[in-house]
Amino acid sequence: MHRVVITGMGAVSALGLGQAPLWRAMVEGRSGIGPLRSPEPDVALRMKVAAQLADFDPTAHFDDAQLSLLDRVSQLGLVAAREAVAQAGIDFAAGGVGARTATVVGTGTGGEISRDSQSRRVYRDNSARVHPLSILRTMPNAPASHISMEFGLTGPAFGVVSACASSNHAIIQAMAMLRSGLADVALTGGTEACLSLCGIRAWEAMRVVADDTCRPFSRQRRGLVLGEGAGIYVLETLEHARRRGAVILAELVGGGMSADAGDIVAPSVDGAARAMRMALDVAGLAPERIGYINAHGTATAVNDPTETRAIRQVFGAHADRLAVSSTKAIHGHALGAAGALELIAAVGALREDVIPPTAHFIDPDPLCDLDYVPNIAREQRVEAVLSNSFAFGGLNAVLALRRIEP
Repeated sequence: MHRVVITGMGAVSALGLGQAPLWRAMVEGRSGIGPLRSPEPDVALRMKVAAQLADFDPTAHFDDAQLSLLDRVSQLGLVAAREAVAQAGIDFAAGGVGARTATVVGTGTGGEISRDSQSRRVYRDNSARVHPLSILRTMPNAPASHISMEFGLTGPAFGVVSACASSNHAIIQAMAMLRSGLADVALTGGTEACLSLCGIRAWEAMRVVADDTCRPFSRQRRGLVLGEGAGIYVLETLEHARRRGAVILAELVGGGMSADAGDIVAPSVDGAARAMRMALDVAGLAPERIGYINAHGTATAVNDPTETRAIRQVFGAHADRLAVSSTKAIHGHALGAAGALELIAAVGALREDVIPPTAHFIDPDPLCDLDYVPNIAREQRVEAVLSNSFAFGGLNAVLALRRIEP
């Protein structure tokens, strides 16, 4: 089995374009959550806050011909992919690399903005016609397809759709292909642009959305805050990366996946614990090797205590020595892109010896009794980390990373 490493990272988030602004905000505890700008200015919304991209201008990144094909979800994914490829410094045209490169991209809702706008044409405007490229804009595999076309990648390419676990599932699938020898390189991660009118109304109806801000694990938490964005990564086998002299950011050593097979909404302690254990087993890591967990930490009433109990189930007494934080208070809950944005925190912790805090934390909840690194980043060296994603439908996906070893 081949070892798999990360050589490039790209991000787009409410903190701006690029991984650096996102990482700086994570470390500083500086949130991108703000007043929600309604997609329909004349429509009153109960949802008041979100983590939106304030000044994203698609015309600065794509020409008119491209934009006719691209929903916002694909736009964000492509911009993040360009940054990741540039950092990796990889030439896909050299030596047949593109033919040995996989493209695996997760999304929870796909082309939601295009779907919503064309639905308004049909149901509100009584139009008999919609945009002729509507199917191509809205299909969930569109981000993966456009990324593969952008860079001429002719290896395996597909989308992954598993709600809030989509990114981590995609990354695990890409890692598995590299480990098995099916590919040498992969572009993988997730992208989401979910702040459509219909999407907002649907989340309002679930009554799990905060009206102030996101406060993971805090007693004052009032629910999740939606976000949009994308995170894309260049993965390579260790041999391939070393052969071309790439800078290696971290080693991706394991991935765990499980299904609760229970309630479609309420999370399961056992299901989350199984995914974490599998990630450790695949990585060959004892629980005591983990120093930091980037938690799913949605700031909902049920999720945070459930995840806390699952961590205690897996780590036992070591749970009291773990640093655990949720960065969703910074970039919001980006659904299918959540794990991809949060991987920036996991890699940053390994590379810079800094644990990003759980922002907006006020008072501890007796049901959430771990060390959540409240509000202020912590200088701490860790050798290995986990990054958790748990989704509606009872779908769990956990990544394990460590510092690169000889």
